[in-house]
Amino acid sequence: MWLHLSIDCSETEAPLLELVFENLGALSVTLGDAGDQPLLETPPDSTQLWLHTQVTALFQGDQDPVDLRNALVSFLDPELVARLRWERIEDRIWERVWLDHFKPMPFGQRLWVCPAGESIQQQDAIVIQLDPGLAFGTGTHPTTALCLEWLDAQALQGKSIIDYGCGSGILAIAALKLGAASAVALDHDPQALIASRDNAEKNGVSSNLTTCLPDELPQRQYDLLVANILAAPLIQLAPEFARLIRPGGCFALSGILAEQQPAVLPVYQSFAAMERPKQQQDWLLLSGAVI
Repeated sequence: MWLHLSIDCSETEAPLLELVFENLGALSVTLGDAGDQPLLETPPDSTQLWLHTQVTALFQGDQDPVDLRNALVSFLDPELVARLRWERIEDRIWERVWLDHFKPMPFGQRLWVCPAGESIQQQDAIVIQLDPGLAFGTGTHPTTALCLEWLDAQALQGKSIIDYGCGSGILAIAALKLGAASAVALDHDPQALIASRDNAEKNGVSSNLTTCLPDELPQRQYDLLVANILAAPLIQLAPEFARLIRPGGCFALSGILAEQQPAVLPVYQSFAAMERPKQQQDWLLLSGAVI
């Protein structure tokens, strides 16, 4: 059993509350959005919190919530402590809990993503077996879904592709299973490279996948590039992408909010013929071919 405490507070109250929870012996403290205020692309070396922040702390299950509440009153304004909520949580195999809600998902005409062990009845289905791991990317987020649908529509047979910001490796693996001859999965997070290699092995495409950190990327040109990251790095990386994609090669960019399109699109129009954007919810995919 675990004891789960949470308090909704202001942006200015959150750091003190975090410190108090830690001093009281919390096993972990998490800060999250208590309202509806997305924070994207926070500059490096800066801390930005939500105007309405939820601070959550996890304690050992034998802790007495009344004792913790009394201790909080000695450090904090009683009005803030009055917002305290608590519950006891049973320990679980969290990967299994997640899988209970992860069902086979189709993308485009042929591509499916599903948990290991699931089968798809569609005769020409291309199936990616994926379980939760160390990195982002299962197809459940609109940005990943947009990229998978774009890949399903491409003629990939015999092509080379680079998945820039690979996360779980799902896009590189999808490209290989759709017929690409080789794929490079790149990420700045070593855990993402581990997850990508593991997932490629499970899907039988590891022999055609190369994983690397940004400074290890082979300096050559590729037939396709897909980058599911965020608008600011996509703008910064545009000259690098222009060098990495061969003339006539295609690319897809996602992780872009609809209102960010005017900032991203002109940068790529300078060296590519752009297609009509595709949108899911608030997110866009921009695609084109290098001129």
